This record gives sequence, C-alpha cells and structure tokens, in this order.
Amino acid sequence: MTDLATRSNARILFGTLLFLAVWEFLGQTTAWGVAMMPAPSRILLQFFADRELYWLHGLATIQTSIIGFAIGTAVAILAACLFCLLPGLELAFRGVNIALFAMPAIVVGPLLVLFFTGNWPQTILAALMVYFPAMSATLLGLRETDPRLADVVTTYGGNRWTMFRHVRLRGSLPSLFAGLRVAAPIAVLGAVLGEFGSGTRWGLGSFLLSSLPQGNPAKLWGIGLFSSAIALTGYGIFLLPARRLASTTSAVTLAALRPSFAATSMRTRLIRLALIAAAFVLPFALWSFGLWLSKLNPIIAPGPVQTVQFLFQGHGAAAARAAIGHALAQTLPIAALGLIAGLAVAFVLAALSVLAPALARAMLPFAMVAQNMPLVALVPFVVLVFGRGTMASVFMAVIVVFFPAYVMLNQGFAMVPRAAGDLVSVYGGSRLKRLVFVTVPFSTGHLFAAARLVAPQALLGVLLAEWLLSGVGLGNLLNISRGRLDYDMIWAGALVSILISVAAYEAVGLLERTVRR
Repeated sequence: MTDLATRSNARILFGTLLFLAVWEFLGQTTAWGVAMMPAPSRILLQFFADRELYWLHGLATIQTSIIGFAIGTAVAILAACLFCLLPGLELAFRGVNIALFAMPAIVVGPLLVLFFTGNWPQTILAALMVYFPAMSATLLGLRETDPRLADVVTTYGGNRWTMFRHVRLRGSLPSLFAGLRVAAPIAVLGAVLGEFGSGTRWGLGSFLLSSLPQGNPAKLWGIGLFSSAIALTGYGIFLLPARRLASTTSAVTLAALRPSFAATSMRTRLIRLALIAAAFVLPFALWSFGLWLSKLNPIIAPGPVQTVQFLFQGHGAAAARAAIGHALAQTLPIAALGLIAGLAVAFVLAALSVLAPALARAMLPFAMVAQNMPLVALVPFVVLVFGRGTMASVFMAVIVVFFPAYVMLNQGFAMVPRAAGDLVSVYGGSRLKRLVFVTVPFSTGHLFAAARLVAPQALLGVLLAEWLLSGVGLGNLLNISRGRLDYDMIWAGALVSILISVAAYEAVGLLERTVRR
C-alpha cells in the first residue's frame, strides 16, 4: 500500500513539474503567453520585487478573512443546530438564509460601506458569503443520520435531545468540516471582493485594482496566485481532520431502510404554508428594520415598498421593468447553462476520486487554484481563450460553481460504507459499477445539497462575468446603475436576482422531494 501511494505521489509530482515546464515554455516563447499568461519565472521575479507590498496587503486580507470566517461559521453552526431541533424555524428563515447568500457581491460590497466604517464592510461581506455554505453543510450532516442509530436511542428511552447530543452532533462533524473547507476559500474571496468596493488602502483586492492600470500581467497573476495560496491554506487546514473524522464516523454497512417522506395531515400542511409565508415576509421585514435602524437617506437606501413602487408604479416603472427584463433574458439562460456545466464538472471530478483516485488528486490543486483565483485576475486569460461572448460568461459561472459542489459531492462519496463497495468487488464488479450502483445512490442527499448550494452561485458568476467581460445582462445593468448613482435600479436589480436565486433553490428542493418519494 505504501509503494502504491509513493508511486501515485511521484506521478502527481511529475505531472505538476511537466505542467509548469510547459507553462514556462509558452510564457517565454509565445506572444500571447508574454502578454496574457506570463511564465512562472516572471511571476516569481515580480513577486520578489514587490514582496513588501504582498506582505502588507496579504496580511490585511488574511486578517479580514479570518475574522469574517470566524463570525460566519459561528453563526452558521448555531443556526444549523437550531434548525435541526426546530425544523419550522429553518423553513421560516429560509428566505433570509438564501437572500443573504444570493445578494450580488458587486452590489452588497459598496452598500456595506454606507453602513459600516473601517475594515468592517469587507469583514461582514466575507462573513455573509461564509454563512450559508457552512450552515447548509452542517445541517445536512445533522439530518443525514443512520436510521438504525435512531432506533437504538429510542429503544433505550432516549428523546430528540439525546439523539441530537449523542448521534447527530458526532455524525455531523465530517459534513461540518466539508462546509468549513468550502467556507475558508470563500472567506478569502469575500474579503477580496469587499476590498474592491470599500476603498480601503490595504488588502489584495485593493492591490489588484491599483495594479490593473499598470498592465503588468506578471503582477496580476502574482496577486491572484498569492490569494489562491491563502485560500488553499484555509482549505488544507480542515482537510486532514475531515479525513480522520470520515474514517471514524462513517457507517460500516448500508442501512436496510432509508428515511422516506410520510403523508402529512391537513394541520401540518397549514402550518407549513404559514411558515412559507413567513419565509417570504421576513426578509422584507428585516430589510425595513435595518434601514430604519441605520437612518440612511431613502434616496440612497430605498426600502422594499419604495423598490416595488419603482418597478410597478410611476411613469418610469415600465421602462425599469423593460430594462430588467431585457437584461434577465440575456443572463438567465447563461446562468442555467453555467449551473449545469458546473455541476457536471464537479460530478466528474468527484467520480474520479472513485474511478481514478491518483488522477483526481493530481487535478485537485489546479481546480482549487482556478476556484480561488480572483476573477478580475482571470479576465485576460478568459478573454484570450473564450473572447467576451457567451462562452466566457459560462466559464466564469463554472469557475464559481464547481468547487463548492465538488466538496459536497466528494464528502458524500467518502461517507459510503466500505462494506458496500467491497460487496461489489467480491462479485467482480468494477469501480464504475460501484460508482453507479452504490456510491451515487447513497450520496443522493449530498448531490441535492450541492445543487442547492451552488444554484444561487451560478447567477452570481454570470453577474460578475457580465460586469467584468461581456458588458451585457443584469450584471452590466447593475454596474452601469452604480456608475450613474441610480440606487433605485441597483436595489431593484438586487431584489430580482435574489428572488430568482430563491426560486432556483426551491426548485432543487422540490426536485429532491420528488425523487425521494
């Protein structure tokens, strides 16, 4: 086993060195490589020349990321525990949860500057982006328990609290660490995006923006790779504990029965409808309360009533709806395509962990760098390869979507009882058959959790692409409105994007309930 691992690691090292050698050759000898994709040696030389700036800017981003990560994950874990114990509370707060996750970062960042000072805008943005992935993963782990354990607890007189303390909390740790592995890179991304709009002096986001006019690709790639290294460090910190926990908490065999959706009474349905109504109303109530508490000018920060009136009343309402409708007609098809493509890439990468583990490990570092590279730094490369059309926007959406989905899927695949896979092997089944007949069916919950997690992110990826690249769609409309200080259109566009993300999230949930029946 040790020899196999050594050979596998040697192949990975050889492949990495070969990739860097090819990159060095193309970056040194081709015109497009010199202009758009500088050689690693040029990036390292530029990094060494600017090492003091990297230290100062990187330290600021690390500090912001850590604080935002700590706040977001603490709130997420507490919320997941409450939602597990009180499922009705989770349903009532579903609209708030998705709205916090789906708010476009290119809009939220500048708006947070109106509410907070110092480094708090980018810190809060990092916390907001971290909260939902960490909460979703923890809640999934708390709920996806072996039904046989529940029977044991009930047999010995245990109640829901006993089950929660002795089974759910322990069993949720692998999923919790999977959520933390997703959240750590997202905290860095949130800090960088927050620095774009906060006007702060220090931070990799500010460093990147100030470097863009210089037209130095080595510096841009250096900043992007440095921020990726920070994000990868955060991912790696939670990787080893997750592997240890997965080996000590996974079931030995498959349960004979899986949880099913039982028929509900009329009273239960009425309560559910009331909670759904609360989920719709609560975000607007909190929106109004936040504006009342901040005492901001309604011109800068309109409330929900004023935003709805902007869209449906007054002489400019028809033009506003037409502008948003035209933008959505360009954005939504690309977002749907990016979501499907991103989930497909995530599934293939997770499947390789079963079919070809060495290849999956070799591809993982490059996938993580692509995920954690600031999207602004990727713009020259994307333009070079895909241009500024539809494929560029789809690619940006895939970059945003695939990695969180991969982490969730890979966690589900890792939790498959080993005995189930051994049974397939004993009867002569291949790794592909084990994947199709055991791994994927067992990981259905994680598959749908991944889809719910990234459904709002696909729209965010397209909005960023339209802002940075294509100059069309809802992202471009929000960017233009921000330049014109048209706050009514900014808030209206943000509201529409959030409602679409909520609809996508609920559509995935409906599909899951249909499949599980």
